[in-house]
Amino acid sequence: MPTTSPEARYWEKCDGNVSCRLCPWHCNIKPGATGLCRVRYNDEGVLRALTYGRVTAVNLDPIEKKPIFHFYPGRLILSIGSWGCNLRCSFCQNWEISQQEAPTKELMPVAAAELAAQLESQGNLGIAYTYNEPFIWFEYVYDTGKLIHERGLKNVLVTNGIVEVEPLEELLPLVDAMNVDIKSMDDDFYRRMAQGVGMAARRTVEIAWGRTHVEITNLVIPGENDSDEDFRRLAEWAAGISRKLPVHISRYFPNYRCQIPPTPLETLERARRILAEKLDFVYVGNVVSVEGENTRCPRCGALAVRRRGYHAEILSLAEGGRCASCGEELGIVR
Repeated sequence: MPTTSPEARYWEKCDGNVSCRLCPWHCNIKPGATGLCRVRYNDEGVLRALTYGRVTAVNLDPIEKKPIFHFYPGRLILSIGSWGCNLRCSFCQNWEISQQEAPTKELMPVAAAELAAQLESQGNLGIAYTYNEPFIWFEYVYDTGKLIHERGLKNVLVTNGIVEVEPLEELLPLVDAMNVDIKSMDDDFYRRMAQGVGMAARRTVEIAWGRTHVEITNLVIPGENDSDEDFRRLAEWAAGISRKLPVHISRYFPNYRCQIPPTPLETLERARRILAEKLDFVYVGNVVSVEGENTRCPRCGALAVRRRGYHAEILSLAEGGRCASCGEELGIVR
């Protein structure tokens, strides 16, 4: 393992090992080993961040691809990711980078911020830290995020939400928007399918709401998290935060170690109906949907934003993210 990587944050020495305190697993790491995420390395008693400045992918994406629908709809954002993850989802859609070490190239914070600024002329908002889990990239995201804000640009996280409260609180002032993956309301699902515990992800949403823009995604897997009760529990929890919390119901396709058949379209529509009883903005993703991608005013029904794939067209949106027809608050940042 290389030892030129910078020292990581949030760790302490523990009986000759180091104990990582970035996420709830508190990995006790022996010298020469890494934690569960595979990117935080014990270098002779010093925890180092192996992926600092190392990226596996750099793309200029529509913000809708994250998916984030209520934050500068129709704009583009520079999307970067590294490798590693602090979950072991058997159904991972990006397992080539999350579950194994992928080829990387160097993109240090100054270079990333400069690239984001250069792309402003093409409509770039800033940087989305995505593709793999950004919280295990904490030091890089923090340093880059400060430079992005200095340039008047935006930082977006696409995350599983599995992080301890202290690092979350430190990073939040630099985060302008996030999409948090809520895989299930059932912690047994997390244990069986992801080798994790879901309450940490839910806690991240609860802490972040009202302090940054938040949306959530639920990947629906047949026979695992697709019952009416699963959807009702998700709706009740999300509505307890706010009726205006956008929820993305996403279609699953077989991948990695999970070969369950794809989610039936009728399951997605059933999920949408159940969640819409308590939530104002429920979207259907990973599938072509005539209505499931559009934003309509929950009061008057006006079509505020029409979407086709990753293309968004603003039709009825006033200042402050309100419906231009009736003035209802839609929670859209632009």
